[in-house]
Amino acid sequence: MSQANLRQRRGDMAAKRDYGQFCGLAGGLNVVGERWTLLVVRELLIGPARFNDMMDNLAGIGPNLLADRLRTLVTHGVVEQAAVPGDGRGKLYRLTALGEELREPVLGLAKWGMGFLGDAGTGVVRAEWGFLAVQSMIVRDRVPAVDEVYQFDVGEEVFTIEVRAGQVTFSRAAAEAPTLRITCEPDTFIRIGARMLTPFDAIVTGAVKIEGPNEAIHRCTRLLGLVD
Repeated sequence: MSQANLRQRRGDMAAKRDYGQFCGLAGGLNVVGERWTLLVVRELLIGPARFNDMMDNLAGIGPNLLADRLRTLVTHGVVEQAAVPGDGRGKLYRLTALGEELREPVLGLAKWGMGFLGDAGTGVVRAEWGFLAVQSMIVRDRVPAVDEVYQFDVGEEVFTIEVRAGQVTFSRAAAEAPTLRITCEPDTFIRIGARMLTPFDAIVTGAVKIEGPNEAIHRCTRLLGLVD
């Protein structure tokens, strides 16, 4: 598509969705403020995905609505299509550099939203969401002064936090020799993050299993804001 046609499409969509306010927040909501859009972004923050995979992970959205939300994000340069390695006909969606800039705002909103989760804990829970939940929980002024790796086995998903030279990085892969290994189910992980369940109670009841030294457990829970 030519740049002129792309600008025209953006203009048409802006006219359709525009709040009519000269404000950065309104401008951002013109792009991501509609129902389901940020949940589509959430899925792509976990990693690139095919259309059918997103349909499976966003139960209730409907194919036409998902296509519309993806079309809006592509038009605004937030999402792009890419080929699937080894599949000449396959396509997947992934965030562009502009889309990746949504990571911190979305993580912040996810952390804020933890306080609104009901005690009943109803609704779908996916292990992959734990990968974003743990990123949202990080307290930046509590990064340990030692280098270590915390591995989380949440349901069938494995992801790690690595602390090195005062920096924190995340990976959806198992560590070769983790300092800590934390094992639990996805709903337990979310309940702990939402402060519905303390790490201590989860350990006592067997809902969480931890392998590693006590000092590292303390550093990890402080990093995640779970203890003072």
